[in-house]
Amino acid sequence: MATTSRYANLPVLTRIDATGRMTSYFSRRMLPQGNDMPLLVGVTVTQGDRLDLIAARTLGDPEQYWRICDANNALDPFDLTATLGRVLRIAVPQF
Repeated sequence: MATTSRYANLPVLTRIDATGRMTSYFSRRMLPQGNDMPLLVGVTVTQGDRLDLIAARTLGDPEQYWRICDANNALDPFDLTATLGRVLRIAVPQF
C-alpha cells in the first residue's frame, strides 16, 4: 500500500464469521479536525474546478484529494467545489 494512502497507518483487522470465512479489513480511520491542521494555502473555487485538479495543483498528486476533504471537514468531496468563491483549506500533508 502506498504511504500516501489514507489507510497507510491503519492496522489490518480480521473477522471470522460463523461459517469460518475470514475477512480482513482496515480498522476505523478517525477523521482529524480540519481547523487543527496546519494551513499550507487557501484556494478559491472557480468555474470548472474539481477536487482532483486542485489536489494536483497544490499537493502534486490528484489522488490526494482526500487530504483536502479532511482539512475542510467534508465527507462528500463534491460539496467542496459546489459553491463558486468558496475558499478551501489546503493543509500541510501529515504522514
